[in-house]
Amino acid sequence: MPPSPKSTAVMATYGRYPLKIEKGRGVWLKASDGKWYLDCVAGIATCSLGHSNPRLRQALTRQLSKLQHVSNLYEIPEQEELATWLQEHSCADQLFFCNSGAEANEAAIKLARKYGHSKKQIERPLVLSARASFHGRTLAAVTATGQDKYHRGFEPLPDGFAYFTYNDIDSFKSSLQQHCDRAVAVLIEPLQGEGGVVPGNPAFFKELRQLCSQHQLLFISDEVQVGMGRSGSLWGYEQLGIEPDAFTIAKGLGGGIPIGALAVKNHCAVFEPGDHASTFGGNPFACRAALTVAKELDRRQLLFNVQQRGEQLRDGLSQRVAKWPQLLSGERGWGLIQGLLLRDGAITAAELVQAAMAEGLLLVPAGAQVVRFVPPLVISRRELNQALHRLDRALAKL
Repeated sequence: MPPSPKSTAVMATYGRYPLKIEKGRGVWLKASDGKWYLDCVAGIATCSLGHSNPRLRQALTRQLSKLQHVSNLYEIPEQEELATWLQEHSCADQLFFCNSGAEANEAAIKLARKYGHSKKQIERPLVLSARASFHGRTLAAVTATGQDKYHRGFEPLPDGFAYFTYNDIDSFKSSLQQHCDRAVAVLIEPLQGEGGVVPGNPAFFKELRQLCSQHQLLFISDEVQVGMGRSGSLWGYEQLGIEPDAFTIAKGLGGGIPIGALAVKNHCAVFEPGDHASTFGGNPFACRAALTVAKELDRRQLLFNVQQRGEQLRDGLSQRVAKWPQLLSGERGWGLIQGLLLRDGAITAAELVQAAMAEGLLLVPAGAQVVRFVPPLVISRRELNQALHRLDRALAKL
């Protein structure tokens, strides 16, 4: 873990690394001591276009000169434009906009509960989610998160959640059978990010999709971390050959500007006016940021870059596993969300992150024994090679 929080006016909810970031350019960040770091964290899979992107700067400057925020009491052209782009580029028919992944998942949970009440006449609806998942820090989202460490100290947790083992269809069937009278939805990540960068198994997801259809359960895909191109396809569910009934988006959607969304198909669009709302959700400024990211994905063919750099990163990590077998045990992931697995008892994720930072490379843990690479989607072949060379130097010191 990072060092203990020091005493400041900021509430001590983070154990921060002793690094003050002053500016960024592309995939590089400059600290207060003048040192430049190659950023393979990207605000934890958020800064899709890198730092201080010229197109994003120009678009947001123009938007600020026009309008930054109005209430959702009125029609918002930028919101309509963004909703149309997302509708045309996904399986969704309708969008609700909010500010974060946790809020998007909260909206999905509320949608599932209203669906249970209105469509299935279930008085106490229940959502099934996977162990080792991560869905956010708000109270319902953290309860949906199948990790006890995020629950401790916040009891009593809300009722209405049960868990199964990820990629294990027998575990899901057992949980569904146990809760068949209350189950209304499945909330699941196509790839578990915080749970150790664990990709979904296509065979598992296809059978899960079939069971959800058979039992009239909403299949909700949590695309907060892998959506908007990070997996090498626009959406993680495309990697698995299925379509969800609903999915949630945030992180990379705004390229660093807070925005989240719940996307749904018409058959489960059960919200009515007054059911759900957000003061800031989908305001003109945030939607302009997301529209800029969307247009840059197309203009720069960034999905192709993610696919190419993803292969380069996977090959590079595999080579390091072969070179450092006493420290490393494997790699896994999709596109530009890759996990390097560390050998138990050799080193920890925190130790490797610290060693890499000393070499000018920023990485982020995904559990105690996995280090995550989630660079901006614009990273080049040369920059990724530099990241791998810096990783070598860190591993050599360890």
